Amino acid sequence: MTDHGSLYQGWRDDPLGYWREQASRIAWETAPSEVFDAAAGPYGRWFPDGRLNTSYNCLDRHVEAGAGDRPALVWDSAMTGEVVTHTYRELRDRVAKLAGALAAVGVGRGDRVVIYMPMVPEAAIAMLACARLGAVHSVVFGGFASSELATRIDATAPRVVIAASCGLEPGRVVEYKPVLDEALTLARHRPEACFVLQRPQAPAELMAGRDHDLLAAEAAASPHDPVPVQATDPLYILHTSGTTGRPKGIVRDNGGHAVALAASIPTIFGLSEGDVYWAASDVGWVVGHSYIVYAPLLAGLTSVMYEGKPVGTPDAAAFWRVIERHRVNVLFTAPTAIRAIRRQDPELDLKAEHDLSSLQAVFLAGERCDPPTAIWLQEQLDRPVIDNWWQTETGWPITARFRGGELTPFKPGSGGRPSPGFEVAALDDLGSPLAAGETGNLAIRLPLPPGCAPTLWGDDEGYRTSYLEDFPGWYRTGDAGRVDGDGDVWVLGRTDDIINVAGHRLSTGAMEEVLAAHPDVAECAVIGAPDPLKGELPTGLVVLKTGADRDPAAIAGELVAMVRERIGAVASFRTVLVVDQLPKTRSGKILRRTLRDLATGGPVQVPPTIEDPDVVDRLREAFGAVEAQAAR
Repeated sequence: MTDHGSLYQGWRDDPLGYWREQASRIAWETAPSEVFDAAAGPYGRWFPDGRLNTSYNCLDRHVEAGAGDRPALVWDSAMTGEVVTHTYRELRDRVAKLAGALAAVGVGRGDRVVIYMPMVPEAAIAMLACARLGAVHSVVFGGFASSELATRIDATAPRVVIAASCGLEPGRVVEYKPVLDEALTLARHRPEACFVLQRPQAPAELMAGRDHDLLAAEAAASPHDPVPVQATDPLYILHTSGTTGRPKGIVRDNGGHAVALAASIPTIFGLSEGDVYWAASDVGWVVGHSYIVYAPLLAGLTSVMYEGKPVGTPDAAAFWRVIERHRVNVLFTAPTAIRAIRRQDPELDLKAEHDLSSLQAVFLAGERCDPPTAIWLQEQLDRPVIDNWWQTETGWPITARFRGGELTPFKPGSGGRPSPGFEVAALDDLGSPLAAGETGNLAIRLPLPPGCAPTLWGDDEGYRTSYLEDFPGWYRTGDAGRVDGDGDVWVLGRTDDIINVAGHRLSTGAMEEVLAAHPDVAECAVIGAPDPLKGELPTGLVVLKTGADRDPAAIAGELVAMVRERIGAVASFRTVLVVDQLPKTRSGKILRRTLRDLATGGPVQVPPTIEDPDVVDRLREAFGAVEAQAAR
């Protein structure tokens, strides 16, 4: 076992040698002779002349090594009461057959496939089947509305869409097929085929000539062999919200992604072949891509996929039941899930009913974990609680505490120390590194390590503009924070308008576009307000058009419904304040920082350029009225 300091220094001393060694964890069809090409792409490309297949590395090579009977993917559904285990051999065979079904309708290397599915095994199987063909998958979170799905269909121009007939939520069935059908009427692009997983809770009507029953097509198909691709070929596109409200298509390559994720399992998570790993996330988010599907299978682990909630399915002991049932070694979840459990079971009384002896550690990510929650959880479980900081763009933890060696100190509120490959600094607004402990713009020195997004889909220049231009030689994370004297990184919040709702990064700009479309709304702003359970909740402020004499409460209700329809329930958009004026500069720019300060109830920074200082006092009263109502 190598402690973090030695591991990190080994990378600093010989970065290319470090990654050459990590690349040996992967089975290459053609081993790379070059580790890094600094001249390619916006900042360079990793393993440019290597060839591999990610699906082969996740499945076939473990079967060939004699581990075919080892559990690979365990699906535990609190919604249906089912538990289904796929061994590595069974999972390989299903993936190969679905790849054959996709190939039969023309899907090949470089083609895009949109996947719109809930937490079912077929979601992972579809991702791996695309990887097997060298096709590029783009997973869309099942909670997104038809307009959001249509936007992503147009952005990726898929040859095929794979969907489920429905998803399951506590107390209700959410039909997906009508959302897909509506999205395909809204989208400009027309896919050639749709494959639909028919779930018995809500079978869908299939359109002749376009739609195929997924399981029937899989059963009838011939297995397809893995297709070797270049290490620099795209594996997937995953859209994340941008500051403009337009989704950005984050690209992940095959080679660097496989190397980085395979290396992260032993070094960061301290796990090895045969261990059981559970990422309680969703396949629609980057955590689900990296740590439900790819990293555990690359490393030969057993990965648990859970369809359910931390509470309410049926109670606050759901996590403990899953850990006991499957002998989970490491749990990866979001702080909001832990806060939900704590809210219902503050002393973790329900934990006593379950055997958690297999559990070694809990990793938290998706949002910064507040110190009280981290301290409470570590005391209650008597296990290391490890916060880690990363982004959709990086694909794996920028910082953490490292279970592959001696754990770095527990500092509640800190994201831990940088992983090998990441040099993190807080910069001032001119791009100069700040002293230890000073707060600034968190940035990563270029080049980014393997596994990070090499570009945006079809938009190298947009990548440079979004991430590389502000601080030459550095990648701008968009987060504010500091690095202390020990090297631990403290993330304090976003520097743009992305808010974090229960671990889901959502764009306030996209919500503002919805509000502005209402016929009675003259102007609007959406900001994130602190929430003890979900981290942040969006709050909309709207100024009505002159002459709009309808009941403001009725208009607010319509706005909430519009956001739910067009963005999705995942936004948790419930609060609209109808106000007479928004704080603006004299040039007309809305002062969102001032609004965020008002929402927190703390000191308010009022810039000298504000057009009407009195508006701040009126808005403070409006926020106070909402807080008082919530308290009642």
